[in-house]
Amino acid sequence: MKISEQVLLQVKSLTTVFNTAEGQFRAVDQVSFDLRKGTILGIVGESGSGKSVAALSIMQLIQSSSGKITEGEVLFTKNETVTDLLKLPNREKRNYRGKDIAMIFQEPMTSLNPVLSCGYQVAEALILHLNLSKKEAKERTIDLFKKVQLPRPDDIYNSYPHQLSGGQKQRVLIAMAISCSPAVLIADEPTTALDVTVQAAILDLLKELQYETGMSIIFITHDLAVVSKLAQHVLVMYKGKAVEQGKAKDIFSNPQHAYTKGLLACRPSLNRQQVKLPVISDFMEVDDAGVIKEKKRDAKDSLSHISVNVEKEESRLTSIYADKPLLCIQELAVHFPLKGGFFGKEKGIFKAVDGVSFNIYKGETLGLVGESGCGKTTLGRAILKLTESTSGVVIYKEQDLLKMPASQLRPLRKDLQMIFQDPYASLNPRMMIGDAIIEPMKVHRLYNSDKERKERVFWLLEKVNLLPSHFYRFPHEFSGGQRQRIGIARALSMNPEFIICDESVSALDVSVQAQVLNLLNDLKREFNFTYIFISHDLAVVKFMSDRLMVMQDGKIIEEGNPEEIYRSPKSVYTKKLIDAIPGF
Repeated sequence: MKISEQVLLQVKSLTTVFNTAEGQFRAVDQVSFDLRKGTILGIVGESGSGKSVAALSIMQLIQSSSGKITEGEVLFTKNETVTDLLKLPNREKRNYRGKDIAMIFQEPMTSLNPVLSCGYQVAEALILHLNLSKKEAKERTIDLFKKVQLPRPDDIYNSYPHQLSGGQKQRVLIAMAISCSPAVLIADEPTTALDVTVQAAILDLLKELQYETGMSIIFITHDLAVVSKLAQHVLVMYKGKAVEQGKAKDIFSNPQHAYTKGLLACRPSLNRQQVKLPVISDFMEVDDAGVIKEKKRDAKDSLSHISVNVEKEESRLTSIYADKPLLCIQELAVHFPLKGGFFGKEKGIFKAVDGVSFNIYKGETLGLVGESGCGKTTLGRAILKLTESTSGVVIYKEQDLLKMPASQLRPLRKDLQMIFQDPYASLNPRMMIGDAIIEPMKVHRLYNSDKERKERVFWLLEKVNLLPSHFYRFPHEFSGGQRQRIGIARALSMNPEFIICDESVSALDVSVQAQVLNLLNDLKREFNFTYIFISHDLAVVKFMSDRLMVMQDGKIIEEGNPEEIYRSPKSVYTKKLIDAIPGF
């Protein structure tokens, strides 16, 4: 059997189902597409749309006892011979997997073996598939590390995954994936939660490797802006189905499906100030039979075109900055000892936060942006005394929080809250989420009885767009976006005055991200909250912030109005952050 020489991989009517307590769930439902030689296909959609399951099905890595490919063909062309990979016995599948079709997995830390050096893990694949000697495999691995632009390739060969940054680990996985010169590379969310600058470098690297080797790439992501920078063709998935596919330029300039239109509109705009972000439900609705219907909307009603009333906004900010600061941070520093040698002898100091000073005013949102490792999270934790400071002053209600003993600080904890980056890690997996929200109320003796606290939790759940029945569920029963809303509800349970949002939307789908950002802004207007909004994503920070600070190497290097900083950045570093933002 032969197909067009241009088509390298042809997927026909692929269907993958999982058995659940509610019955069979079709994670991938009759999906078909072609991957042509030397091209990049972007597969986009929200979490749960079936993107990753489709990739794992192609690789036949559906290992769950409840998961099964029930229908379809995966036709791979090699030397003008077409093979249906789904019909191969297991021994023959291994000959294709890794050698002809390779995969970069979403989470590099869990994809790499923590007890084996990075070099050994790449060399192992070379020895297995290409029958190289250990010496030859090591030399080839170091060459691959150079090709993927890893610094100090000889050192990294002997380094373990925990010793590398997220971007470096991702490059190790890319080196492993291309080690056997595969014809097809599947990249599953390889840039999710990476800094925009690291993300841009990874995307440029993949394009360069694809151009050099002529391999074809399936690039899976939830971010259409990323795909626009990389792919020639796009497949949009929703609830297991392929709802739209075609040339990238056609889909971005003239999307046909309501879901695609919603995805394109959800991301904060860098070119205009928006009051509210559009969400998927603004563009489509699904009836009881599961049929998608596009909502008819006038252009004047489009949320994406609602702009800020500049005069009204200037008046609000003038009023905010006329008052005394809510918090005054002066010369705040957090230093960590650098240890090395056999006995862990101290060999220097790492200045995570290096003498930072600024004020925060009641009712404002102060955006804090910078790459991973710049000190953003450490600064936020130091302000709330969740991380010990080396020196400095944090004045709140005419008291220095850093000098207060724990007994005096405890009553103020309810006024100063934090929404953590990883909502799952910040929730007790053995505690129902209703109890997790009630717990701090009990600690601070808010309300007169458990009945009143429970009623308050029901109100909070509805306020963050969850159901009262969710009170009785555990964290693992929720999606990432829902868990983030639970984290918001728990922070609100204290009736706080000041909230630090630490990368609280960094790993969410653009549609869920839009819902959470809109929610935070609605709550700010309703309760007059004050936020520090921490993120590596300048587009998100620009949408959220009244004032913006850019952080690099523990210092604040730029501060001012978000629009002005975006239009005319003063520092080279800020310009680099802006230039790295993917856009259509």
